[in-house]
Amino acid sequence: MTKHKTRGDGEDDETFARAMAAANVVPLLRDAADRLTPNPAIALPPVAAPRPSRSDTDHAGASDVDFAVDGVDRREIRNLKRGAYPPADHCDLHGLTADAAREHVRHFIAASRRKRHRCICIVHGRGVRSPGGVAILKARVREFLKSHPAVLAFADAPPSDGGSGAVYVLLRRR
Repeated sequence: MTKHKTRGDGEDDETFARAMAAANVVPLLRDAADRLTPNPAIALPPVAAPRPSRSDTDHAGASDVDFAVDGVDRREIRNLKRGAYPPADHCDLHGLTADAAREHVRHFIAASRRKRHRCICIVHGRGVRSPGGVAILKARVREFLKSHPAVLAFADAPPSDGGSGAVYVLLRRR
């Protein structure tokens, strides 16, 4: 029987450590719950953002992908992502300017709350046809949702409802 190296053999660990040192890799810090956190002492050079493709899921920044206000369990975000809360209504912002989209979303949320909807879907697109391929509506809508007092959480819609081109929004109960 041949002996296979396991993670704790030491030889692999040393080889890996040498390779990482040669590549100037700095390990991420871990917090008290053993989660990775950014190391503020590391100054990274600015990197040009790649142009998004049609299949790109835009998960580059977690702050743009999902959000929950303080006190809301992160499991709610998982529930939103997997479609556990079917949206009661949809709003499509394609073709609108950023200002018009913000006003449209404001009215849509107000109307949805009057109808006592718990979850809504806002389709903002992925910016594929925008100049430079930048998803301006996506960023602006999600920024607005973070500041709206009626929004408890949001996350990318499931692929069947638009994926990264749409957002499921969990609203406060009245």
